[in-house]
Amino acid sequence: MTTEPEPESAPRPAPETGPGTAPVPPPEEAPARPVRRFWSVRRIPAALLAAVVLGGAGLLLYDVAAVRADRGAMAWRRSLADDLATRPLDDVRVLAGASFAVVLGAWLLLLALTPGLRAVLPMRREHADVRAGLDREAAALALRDRAMEVSGVRSVRVRVGRAKVAARAVSHFRELDEVRSDLENVLAAGIDELGLAHPPALTVRVARPPRKG
Repeated sequence: MTTEPEPESAPRPAPETGPGTAPVPPPEEAPARPVRRFWSVRRIPAALLAAVVLGGAGLLLYDVAAVRADRGAMAWRRSLADDLATRPLDDVRVLAGASFAVVLGAWLLLLALTPGLRAVLPMRREHADVRAGLDREAAALALRDRAMEVSGVRSVRVRVGRAKVAARAVSHFRELDEVRSDLENVLAAGIDELGLAHPPALTVRVARPPRKG
């Protein structure tokens, strides 16, 4: 479970009451703030991008300084300048490099604009200064334990996503419709007890065990 403390707000002074004052109605409760997903720090992509930019900038700066000091430019920069000046725009290498740059830029924009922490499900905010999240694998394990308590269930697999919970069970002696109904009730109650801010939809499938031979 992940928790994030938030800055505490200053307490409001209590309204003054006395024999000559009219009763003051209690303040209305502030509307609940929307619960958003947790954002990923993304240290590895940021470190890789910083290393690439720093290395490229340092190499280019060294070459420019060398040229200013009346030394010859590096062979790779002369070759790159000549290649860019003479190669047509519809060349395969130029198109491939442009496509790679577009894909890389779109990937970086996607990382910058999306939360990224898909494995943590935000929970309901019981306190205004505390944010909590539940790991998807922990939620799936808790629901699986609840499902195994249903009579007739031999085995069950539970997958928890951001918007959907899928359960596949194997029953060996009870009617499949009865087992499915019991599983839906038990798992629905289990999802409600998890305290998620956005309860996912539930789908249950029940089948017989495969026959041997």
